[in-house]
Amino acid sequence: MLSDKRGERASPELAVWAQNIARSVDPAIDVDVIFEDDSNTFIIRLGKGARVLIFRLSASQVYTDGREAECERTLQRKIKDLWNLI
Repeated sequence: MLSDKRGERASPELAVWAQNIARSVDPAIDVDVIFEDDSNTFIIRLGKGARVLIFRLSASQVYTDGREAECERTLQRKIKDLWNLI
C-alpha cells in the first residue's frame, strides 16, 4: 500500500514516493500527482524540460497491499518513456 490516506489527501504522499524514485534515476525530472474523483485514479505528470508524460495509477493499485513493486515498475517504465520522447 503506497498510502493509507484516501483520495486527494493521498496525493502528497504519492508525490514524495514518485519524486524519490524519479530523482534517483534522473534528478532533473519533475513530478506532480493529483487525484481525479471521476475516474478514481491518480494522475502522475512527469516532466523534464519541454517533455511531459502523463499517466494514471488506479486507486486499487495505490491502496492494495503488495502492489508497491508493480507501481514502482510502472513508474520506472514511464520514466524511460519520457526519455524516449522526441
